[in-house]
Amino acid sequence: MVAVKPADGDAFVARPDPARPVVLVFGPDAGLVHERVEALIRSAVDDIADPFALVRLEADELSANPQRLVEEAQTIPLFGGRRAVWARTGGRYNIVPAVEALLALPQPECRIVIEAGDLQRNAALRTLCERARNAAAIVCYSDKEKDLSRLIDAELRAAGLTIAPDARAMLTPLLGGDRQASRSELQKLSLYAHGKQRIEIDDVAAVVANASALALDSAVDAAFVGRPGELETEFGKLIGAGTSPGAIVSAAQRQLSEFHKLRLRADDGSSVGAVMDGWRGFFGRKDVVTSIVRIWPADRLAELITQLGKAALEIRLQAPLAEQIAQRALMSIAQSAQALNKGAGFRR
Repeated sequence: MVAVKPADGDAFVARPDPARPVVLVFGPDAGLVHERVEALIRSAVDDIADPFALVRLEADELSANPQRLVEEAQTIPLFGGRRAVWARTGGRYNIVPAVEALLALPQPECRIVIEAGDLQRNAALRTLCERARNAAAIVCYSDKEKDLSRLIDAELRAAGLTIAPDARAMLTPLLGGDRQASRSELQKLSLYAHGKQRIEIDDVAAVVANASALALDSAVDAAFVGRPGELETEFGKLIGAGTSPGAIVSAAQRQLSEFHKLRLRADDGSSVGAVMDGWRGFFGRKDVVTSIVRIWPADRLAELITQLGKAALEIRLQAPLAEQIAQRALMSIAQSAQALNKGAGFRR
């Protein structure tokens, strides 16, 4: 059984196993899924724009004619060269019969990459590829802080730039959720800073502060300061704009971690005001974050870390219910914050 560990995903893409020519790439981070699929395809053909080298198959085609995938996998290029098949799942179309027939082949003549969305652990397509000897399954989760740090360094290094510590602290929470969107924001930032040696906090504010990722802040703020009505509105906007429920919960998790650190510092003997005076994170949100740190005691924030972790896991395991799970988790936080506000919370 070959389910590639999340941490090994990039290594597999960089050096695909020739004994496993069928590769399923899936997960909640659609940008990372697409990026890895493209990388696997580009390393398998000489020219991705050559229709004789790369065949693209959509879910509706494969559902209507499952044998088509086998036929394309066995086709030998008329003019020589390397060849690949790029198959996509989607909607109500079932491509499992097509993939079953493909995996029954002794050895396909080319690499076949299947691009999918977020699949539950027991999804038929995922189970099929994880158990096959000639296939590999790569799951793509949203970037964590250390992943974002590597991404920032790689993109800025390629542009000949460095970044100031306070600018990095401001930039990191604005990224994540979708790898391609994060990379796009970093490329815009690099272009804006062209001619400089180092990116400063003003550069990040000028370019990335208008990124769609900032829309997540309004939902997170509404949850943690106790405004359920506002949360419902902001959550609806995010879903309507195509933001995945997993990305929303991931943003809440990252920011919750920072809220908890700040509350612990206040509990060590400093006032919340003193802690916040020396704080340079989450640009433009000092007042609301100060309110959040005043409202929530450290032990309750620690409980929320576990609570959101469970919600993130449920979203991965129950993809069809992801929106309801994410909204329920944030609404629970908003209602708890309301109760803490009424009881005056922690006001040190």
